[in-house]
Amino acid sequence: MDRHKPLVGITLGDPAGIGPEVLARALATGEPHRVGRPVVIGDPAILRRGASVCGVELTVRTAAEPPSEPTPPGTVVVLDPVEMDPDQVAFGQWSALTGRASAAYFAAAVDLARNGRLDALVTGPIQKEAWAAAGVEATGHTTRLQKLTGVDRVVMMLAGDRLKVALATIHHPLKDVPGLLTTPELRDTIILFGRELGRWFGYLRPRLGVAGLNPHAGEAGLFGDEEARIIAPAIEAARRSGLDAVGPLPPDTVFFRAAAGEFDAVVAMYHDQGLIPLKLLHFHDAVNVTLGLPFPRTSVDHGTALDIAGAGRADPGSMLAAIRTVAFMAERGRSRPEE
Repeated sequence: MDRHKPLVGITLGDPAGIGPEVLARALATGEPHRVGRPVVIGDPAILRRGASVCGVELTVRTAAEPPSEPTPPGTVVVLDPVEMDPDQVAFGQWSALTGRASAAYFAAAVDLARNGRLDALVTGPIQKEAWAAAGVEATGHTTRLQKLTGVDRVVMMLAGDRLKVALATIHHPLKDVPGLLTTPELRDTIILFGRELGRWFGYLRPRLGVAGLNPHAGEAGLFGDEEARIIAPAIEAARRSGLDAVGPLPPDTVFFRAAAGEFDAVVAMYHDQGLIPLKLLHFHDAVNVTLGLPFPRTSVDHGTALDIAGAGRADPGSMLAAIRTVAFMAERGRSRPEE
């Protein structure tokens, strides 16, 4: 067991969802121990229950601090920052209780990572309604990460082997997107995206395709002027900073071109524009990555799937991919410190 592997904190997610099951299945494969030193932030009884319904063997040890020594495959240390009666949590039934718990797991894990006591962070799926019921800001992990770490800007990237997509806007009604796009904001998103692809993924000069907002990227203004007025100036400013960014490109072709290898990654203007093609290619193994943080962070690219929680059928593919990716990022960050 290699004590030099990155110490990877993994939050349980909402206790009522499939987070405990996908995590238990992932840990039982042994892969998380091969790429890092996993430690879970969550309720040990809930994790044991997840292992039980999945029919996997997992030894759960509780501790107050991240372990200094690696644990063997099949064994995991769990840090529990919340006093909660697990008998009050039913499969598939989120509540203010489960919202408070998952928010506390998340906050505790971020604090550990910020203070250098974790090398990397993976987050399990949350139920935003449960956060709201618990009085927690419910815009999601990415926005909370920015606030808890105090960084100026973060970028959400969804990634698979064939396609990597960054989002210029995230969880906003579609009708609001045109008003949210500005040249300075988009320029900074493109620049941060390119820089972080180098920092964590080793791209020396990533080739970025930037999608337009409107059909056919506006068709020379016939279908909208955001491309000429907002997006093209942002791309030109990013290019002046040294980035290889191209666009605005028609949204119906840029993702195909990236998947075929013409671009290393794509900047999408809004949530579904980027996530529909990403999930078409990587439904079971996509990873959500937050760029711009002082530590690497990934998440599963799926929700709590309350309809199948407790059935033991949850697919651990995205959780395994998230752990592999964050371990790679942590190793990359060690070998090439940020300048």
